[in-house]
Amino acid sequence: MFRALLLACAMAVSAVCASAQDLQSVLQEDPSLYNKPSRGTTADAVEALLASGADDVATFLERWQAKDVWQHEDGRFVYVTGSDPYTLIDIDTGEEIGTADKGQLTQIKPNAGVRGVIGSALVRFQLSDPDPARRIAALDAINRDGSAEHLEPLAASLEGETDPDIAARKERLLSLLTARFGDTTEARVEAINSLAEGVSLDSRAALNQILTTRSSVAAEMPEGTNVARIRKVDDTFTVDAAYAELAAAGLAPTTVSDADVKSALTANIVNGEVAGVLVADMDDPAARIRAYQSLVDAGQAAPFVPPADREAAIKAHTFFDAYVEPDAAITDAAYAAMRDVDLKVSAMQTADIALDAVSLASIYFLAAIGLAITFGVMGVINMAHGEFIMMGAYTGYVVQQVIPDYTVSIIVALPLAFCVTFAAGVAMERLVIRHLYKRPLETLLATFGISIALQQIAKNIFGTQARPLTSPGWLDGALVFNDVVSISYIRIAIFVLALIFLALILFVLKRTRLGLEVRAVTQNPGMAASMGINPDRINMLTFGLGSGIAGIAGVAIGLYAKVTSEMGADYIVQSFMTVVVGGVGNVWGTLAGASLIGFLQKGIEWFNPSNTLAAQTYMILFIIIFIQFRPKGIVALKGRAAGN
Repeated sequence: MFRALLLACAMAVSAVCASAQDLQSVLQEDPSLYNKPSRGTTADAVEALLASGADDVATFLERWQAKDVWQHEDGRFVYVTGSDPYTLIDIDTGEEIGTADKGQLTQIKPNAGVRGVIGSALVRFQLSDPDPARRIAALDAINRDGSAEHLEPLAASLEGETDPDIAARKERLLSLLTARFGDTTEARVEAINSLAEGVSLDSRAALNQILTTRSSVAAEMPEGTNVARIRKVDDTFTVDAAYAELAAAGLAPTTVSDADVKSALTANIVNGEVAGVLVADMDDPAARIRAYQSLVDAGQAAPFVPPADREAAIKAHTFFDAYVEPDAAITDAAYAAMRDVDLKVSAMQTADIALDAVSLASIYFLAAIGLAITFGVMGVINMAHGEFIMMGAYTGYVVQQVIPDYTVSIIVALPLAFCVTFAAGVAMERLVIRHLYKRPLETLLATFGISIALQQIAKNIFGTQARPLTSPGWLDGALVFNDVVSISYIRIAIFVLALIFLALILFVLKRTRLGLEVRAVTQNPGMAASMGINPDRINMLTFGLGSGIAGIAGVAIGLYAKVTSEMGADYIVQSFMTVVVGGVGNVWGTLAGASLIGFLQKGIEWFNPSNTLAAQTYMILFIIIFIQFRPKGIVALKGRAAGN
C-alpha cells in the first residue's frame, strides 16, 4: 500500500514537472533541431514545442521564422536587442539576463523551406489571434497551402470568431479542407455537395484536385482501382503512343517508330538494295520488315517489333485513367458537383458577356447619338465626328491639369467639353457645312479633310504620345458579383451617363420647342419652313448639339481608353454602323443599333477571343447582310432622311 502511494506521488510530481516545462528546457533536449534546422527535421521540432505546452511557443516560432533567435556560446537560446554588445533577453520570461559580444552569439538563420514549415505551424495560433489582420493572413496561408493538419484548429477557431466576414470565410475554407481531407466519406461528400452551390475558383480547384487522375496500363485491372475512364486507341491515342506506354511500363519490348525504320533503310541503301532486298521491292511492307530485321541481326539498327505484334500486345492490355482518390463515392460526388459547377459557370460567363455587351453598347450609343441627330436632320455625312470625340477627351485632360481633384475635374470637364465642341460644331457648320447642303460627296470630302486637319492640330498642341485622363478614385476597381461575373466601375459610370443622355435627348426632342422644330425639319423641311421655322437655324443648332454630345462622349471614353489625336478614328466606323443599322435620325434606332452591334461584337469575340480584328470583320459582314434586308435600319424614319 505504501509503495503504491509513493508511485502515485511520483507520477503526480512528474505530471506537474511536465506541465511546468519551460521553453528553454524543450530546446535543450535536442538543440540541433533548432540551431541547424532542415526542412525534414523542422516538423519534429515544431511538434516537440507544441507538445510541451510551454508558454510563448507562438512568439518563439514567429521570431525563429524571422531569424530573430540567437544561441549563446554556453548553449542557451536567447533573443537580443541593441548592438554589440547585445542585451540578452530570456525566451521564457522576456526579461534581460545580461549582455554578450557578437563573437559569443550565433544567429540562427532558417532557410526558406524551414520558414515555410514554421509558417504552417504558426497558422493554428494566428487563427485565434485578437488582431483580425493576422487571422486573415492565417486564412490566406491555409488557402494557398491547406492540409489535413489545419482542419482541427480551423474548426476550433470558428466558435470564438466575432467578425462575421472572417467567420464566413472560415466556414468556406473548412468546407474546402473537409472535401479533401475529411475523416469520413459522409463528411467529405457533404462538403463536396456544398461546393457545388457556388462558382468560386477555390471550389473548382478543390474539386479538380479530388478528380486528379493518373494514366496507367495493366494486363488485368488491379483490384480496388477507382477507374475514371478506359482509354481506347483512336486518332488522339495512337498505336505508337499506346505501345510506347506499354514499353515504358515494362510490359512490352522497346521498338522504333515507322519513321525510324524508314530512316535506317534509307541510310543503308547499297547498290540499289538494303540487306539483300531490292529497293524496288520496298513498297511491300513484308519486304521492308525483312530488310530491317536483317539490319537488326547485323547490329546496324535498333530492335523492331512488327506492327502485328504491337497491335496484339496493345489488345492484351487495358489502358485506363485512375483517380488518385481511391474512394469511388468521393469521386462520384465530386464529378457530379463539378458538372453542376460547370453549368453555373457557363451561365455566369454568358451573364458576364452580356454585361460587357451592355457596356460596349453604351459606349457606342454615346459616340453615335450626336452623329445620328446631325445625319437625320441635315443629311450630312460628318467624317470629322470622331475628332469632336477627341476634342472632348483633350478638354478633360486640360481641365485635370488645372484642377487636380479628379472628381471635381470630371464634373467641370463634362459641361466644358460640351461647350467647346458645341462651339466648334457651330463654327464648322457656319463656315463649311451650310455651303454644301444637298451635295453629299463634297460634304464627305470636306469633313474628311477637316478631320485630318484637326488631328494634326491636336498633334502640334499635345504631341503624339497618349495623354492620361484619370478617373476619380471612387471609380477604381470593379463591381464583383462572383469569380466569373464582374464589371468595372468606369463602365458602370459610362452606362449611367448613356442613360442620362438618353433621357435628356428624349426630353429635348419631345418636350421642348427646339425638339419640336428639329422633328419638324427632320420629317419635312419645306413644310416646316412654311410654318415659320428657320431650317438654317435648326441645322446650325442641331450640328452644334450633335458635336457637343460627341465631346461629352470623348470625356467618358477617355477615362478608360487612350487619349491621342487618332482616338476618334477608333469610333467613327462603329458610330456610322450604329446609325445605319439603327435607323437614321432616330434616338431609339440609335439605341437599338448600338445594342445590336455591342452584343454582336462581344458574341463574336467570345467564339474567337484572341482576334478582335476578326470579330470586327465578321460584324461588318453581318451588317452588310442585314442592311440588304432592312435598308432603313431597325427603326425606319419618315421624312427627308427616309426619302434620301
